[in-house]
Amino acid sequence: MATGVAHAQAAPGAGQAPAQPAEARASEADIDLEAGKVPVPAPPADAILPQLDPVISNDEFNSAIPELDESDDPELDKPLESIEAFERRLAADEADAEPKEGQEPPLGDPALGDRDRTEEIGDAPVRDAELAAPLPPLDQFEVTPVEFEQSAEEDRQDVEVAYKVSIEGLEAADDQTAVNLKSQFNGLSALRKGDGKAANIAMVSARLTEDSELLQAILAAEGWYSARVRTRIDREAQGDGQTLQAVLTVRPGKRYVFSDIVIRADPTVPPNLIEDNVALKPGEPIVAERVQGSEAQIAVALPENGYPFAEVGERDILLDRQTGEGVYTLPVDIGPRGRFGGITTDGDQAFDADHIQVLGRFKRGDLYDSRKVDDLRKALVATSLFSTVSVEPKKTGEASPDGTEYVDLYVKQDAGPPRTIAGSLGFAAGEGITAKASWTHRNFFPPEGALIANAIAGTRQQGVGVTFRRSNAGKRDRTLEIVAEAFHNNYDAYSAYTGRLAAKIGRDSTPIWQKKYTYAFGVELLATAETDFDYATGDRSRRTFYIAGVNGQIGFDQTDSLLDPTKGYRLTALVQPETTVNKGFNPYVRARLDASAYYPISDQLVLAGRMRLGTIQGVGLFDIAPSRRLYAGGGGSVRGFAYQKLGELAPDGDPVGGRSLNEASAELRYRFGNYGIVGFVDAGQAYRETMPQFSDLRYGVGIGGRFYTNFGPLRLDVATPLARRSGEARINIYVSIGQAF
Repeated sequence: MATGVAHAQAAPGAGQAPAQPAEARASEADIDLEAGKVPVPAPPADAILPQLDPVISNDEFNSAIPELDESDDPELDKPLESIEAFERRLAADEADAEPKEGQEPPLGDPALGDRDRTEEIGDAPVRDAELAAPLPPLDQFEVTPVEFEQSAEEDRQDVEVAYKVSIEGLEAADDQTAVNLKSQFNGLSALRKGDGKAANIAMVSARLTEDSELLQAILAAEGWYSARVRTRIDREAQGDGQTLQAVLTVRPGKRYVFSDIVIRADPTVPPNLIEDNVALKPGEPIVAERVQGSEAQIAVALPENGYPFAEVGERDILLDRQTGEGVYTLPVDIGPRGRFGGITTDGDQAFDADHIQVLGRFKRGDLYDSRKVDDLRKALVATSLFSTVSVEPKKTGEASPDGTEYVDLYVKQDAGPPRTIAGSLGFAAGEGITAKASWTHRNFFPPEGALIANAIAGTRQQGVGVTFRRSNAGKRDRTLEIVAEAFHNNYDAYSAYTGRLAAKIGRDSTPIWQKKYTYAFGVELLATAETDFDYATGDRSRRTFYIAGVNGQIGFDQTDSLLDPTKGYRLTALVQPETTVNKGFNPYVRARLDASAYYPISDQLVLAGRMRLGTIQGVGLFDIAPSRRLYAGGGGSVRGFAYQKLGELAPDGDPVGGRSLNEASAELRYRFGNYGIVGFVDAGQAYRETMPQFSDLRYGVGIGGRFYTNFGPLRLDVATPLARRSGEARINIYVSIGQAF
């Protein structure tokens, strides 16, 4: 946080004398000083100097100095001796003998003996014969190695010391602020990161010094600019050894507060646009995080309200250390007010500017709003056609009718690889293992015309298909899809060889862009040869059905996630009028209603529930192809039972299917990190009648595990049926991607 220091000339305070007139100042300038009588330069005639009182008066000073009486000490009147005489007297005192001519110099100083200050080395008396001996040759010089008390290996071993950390003096802050300060300190502290262990005391001291600077910075960020932090290391006896106590003592001083908030900016429309987005108020502490957040809020609010080129300048906070207050000043350049103009693009293009305009939720002349620009950027990313893409406003200088300026959006494209190969593997009781693979070219028919080839291979189903999908087909979020596929299903309820042609237009949610409202409507043609139980013959025979139909679906989603919701609810309704063309025209209507809700009990615990109702109206059960009937049981229905195993069973023990069903589930989901545990209860049944009967309900209970990834949770559920009947498995396992509902 930038800070300033106020500089101001203060008026004379209490106890200060008023300024003297110019005549008095001029006379004072001529006063001579006793030491050399140096004249004092006179100040300018118009200068106003304060009257300064002496620290003590002359009389008080003279009275404090004792008078000297020469009669008390006759040595005071004697002349000073020469330096030579002083040296000789000093030498005699120390050697206890007065040096004579020819004697050894006193104290070893020739100058004190023969007064010859320049001595030859040979003149000095030799007191040690070794000094006069010649040096040995270098090749005969012997060095005795130094012996250490402990081995080098032992010396290299670290001597670990233990320490504790304590902070004193934060009591001056309120409890919540003190907790916040300690939390920030603990998260960044070098001492804390050391886990109370160091190689030596020097390391503890270095960490303590680093943490004192850290604590000083944290206090300043919270408004304590005058804080002082002192450190010390105490030793505490503990058991057989010692524990160091690293202590940081804080003297917070004043906590500075805002005295005024000043925003320097041109007028805006509306006039209070900036003021309403300044979160700072006079009287509140100067906290760095609050200041930065307030400036970020201004920087966001202006582009959201028609100012694409607004810039927040460098703040200035002028502190008054006497009052503990600060004046906050922020310059803001709002720039021109703008409206959306056109779109320009270049780079390695996936599609042109016309299609980019389709993705935008604005039109020319709308007031500029950065949220709509961000929305366009997300839509471009959601196409998965770019390695990088950017959207920036550009000035045009073109004025609009109301005086604002048109702003173009410049889109820089860098197309990425358009092809994707994907695969998945799953398992469910009654369905067996299922492997899926797909190849996708997302821009085979530009713009955003994808060609998808897929294949499925499993123990119960096999097939291939081709799909053409046009995303954002003439309108944002609208999808056109045409499908041709052939597959074989071999379930207990039926075995079918099917060819299918279908087309639909819809608005669907995706993991990147979840939508509140969704819809889909289309047409479908099927030719299928399926086995069905023949009560007349008592066995299963294959019948061929030709089916044509239309379908419509609407959805309403108020949840917080597509694949892993934790709160909100969903509603989906599906209606499929269709007919069987088998020796005549046999129309009927299939309908289904799904609802689910999610309630967060805590941050880690979620209660989830769902309900499904289905019906087929207008035709007898055996006039409907087995694959178009309603079934219950399995991983996406009632866990604890095999796939499609609930409902009426034929004499051979395999399901017949029904014309109605009802299902319900409840889950308690607990998440810890990237893992989760789920307990669940499912209930449901399928009926021959056309309306759900809510009777003979079957229940399954179980437990599941979740592993959460960035594309959704991986699910493993293990369930068992309650009141298990003959032929039903005791344990059923389900593995898939995403929550059960």
